[in-house]
Amino acid sequence: MTSNKQLQDLLDQVARGELDPASARDRLLEAFRARPFENLGFARIDHHRSVRQGFPEVVLGLGKTPAQIAAIADEIVASGSTLLVTRASPAAYEAVRERINGATYYADAAVITFRQQDVSPGIGTIVIAAAGTSDLPVAEEAARTAELMGNIICRLYDVGVAGIHRILGERERLNAARVIIVVAGMEGALPSVVAGLVSVPVIAVPTSVGYGASFGGLAALLGMLNSCANGVSVVNIDNGFGAAAIASLINHL
Repeated sequence: MTSNKQLQDLLDQVARGELDPASARDRLLEAFRARPFENLGFARIDHHRSVRQGFPEVVLGLGKTPAQIAAIADEIVASGSTLLVTRASPAAYEAVRERINGATYYADAAVITFRQQDVSPGIGTIVIAAAGTSDLPVAEEAARTAELMGNIICRLYDVGVAGIHRILGERERLNAARVIIVVAGMEGALPSVVAGLVSVPVIAVPTSVGYGASFGGLAALLGMLNSCANGVSVVNIDNGFGAAAIASLINHL
């Protein structure tokens, strides 16, 4: 038992009379006796992350070998948890697929996923707006992450401020969102525009897209941090995963 959803399911079974209290107690005791982490030598898998934070431990693929990623992924899935590996290479996916039948690789987002029944659904819709096509890898990382975390996603792509009528034409979908992720490079103006149109939280993601003076996304980051619109928060450059994690927490409140 590694998630709040599994705990709630157990309690619901007792309440419906499908499981006697003694059996439920035994399952809980078994879960309490289990180690909160598994030491693989090169990594310690946090099996109680979902209980504390609502979603299992996520694996960052950068800096890990395919064999290491596969071993970590195998342990996460064996414990009954949903798997998410970000910044994953095709080689890492091949190594994971050898161990986990049914794992999926989204090349546009560079993520590996394997969904299990341990994630609760979000309440509303998360809109993900990307300024330009060059921003899509980061936007898709956010979209795939948020979907795996149990959220309904609405994608609004290529709606940057250079043709502002494109985002203004999506007012209905923006207003229907519970939280909005806005991904933009260059000068990073789109989050301010969106935040000025809606009454929900806007999570801004600067990307490293732009010419020399963009400084690898620093110009967009500073522009977003200096937004004059209310309700804008900012994550790190190219951090689609981080934006999705925050948006999912908001959408599950």
